[in-house]
Amino acid sequence: MTVYPNKQVLQSEDWPGLIDTHCHLDLEPLCHDLAGIVANAHQAGVSCFVVPGVHPDGWERLERVATEYEGVFPAFGIHPMHADRADDGTLSRLADLSSRGVAIGEIGLDPAYPVTMATQERAFRSQLRLAARMGLPVLVHCRRAFQRTLQILKEEGARQAGGIMHAFSGSPEMAREFTRLGFAISISGMVTRENSVRLPRLVQELPLSELVLETDAPDMTPQRYRGRPNQPAYLVETLHAVARIKGIDAIIAAEQFRARSCAILSRMKVC
Repeated sequence: MTVYPNKQVLQSEDWPGLIDTHCHLDLEPLCHDLAGIVANAHQAGVSCFVVPGVHPDGWERLERVATEYEGVFPAFGIHPMHADRADDGTLSRLADLSSRGVAIGEIGLDPAYPVTMATQERAFRSQLRLAARMGLPVLVHCRRAFQRTLQILKEEGARQAGGIMHAFSGSPEMAREFTRLGFAISISGMVTRENSVRLPRLVQELPLSELVLETDAPDMTPQRYRGRPNQPAYLVETLHAVARIKGIDAIIAAEQFRARSCAILSRMKVC
């Protein structure tokens, strides 16, 4: 059963409402019971959801989800595993859709996928340039390519709009390089895992003001619910884990996370 904040806290004006900065509500299995998933999240004190694009074929579905459910905000983009779809026509379509989004993402680099790094870099740069033209932040997927991602962000002037390093798994030293560019570091439910060492250290060493929270639902389920599909309601688990590591009250942490999320994702109507 989900561990929610105290009901009196949720009903008080002090509870700021958490923002899940990265969750795939439009994908299976969450999309099959989306009304229930959103209701669970609201009951848990999660009020807003940023849903990033993955594949161009899913953009229309993503837009429908954002239209139908309160507090759901779209971010259109092409994931590095589909970087070969970033042709001129698709990028033109992305430009049209992005006027209705709060960010461009999920974009970035990941050598684990069977798409050449040259193709990934072209798609990444094209979307960064679009984000700069649109004045939109970016949601960056980066795995085992931190130095190259950092170099491209610098070359493309990503400091101008900033963004979020999604489900960051690098070192505190590397995280500081991204925060100097105006990027927030997103902490996922992996920080709650029993064998997690790097993420707790990252949380301990970085200022709370540089962090935001995400679920990456349906992936990266917190320890308590391991084995189940992740969902935004479980974001509370990550909040409490970070608050414990920092030695602060969960409400104070929630306020800071909301403030940082709103500063970056300024197009969200709730901010």
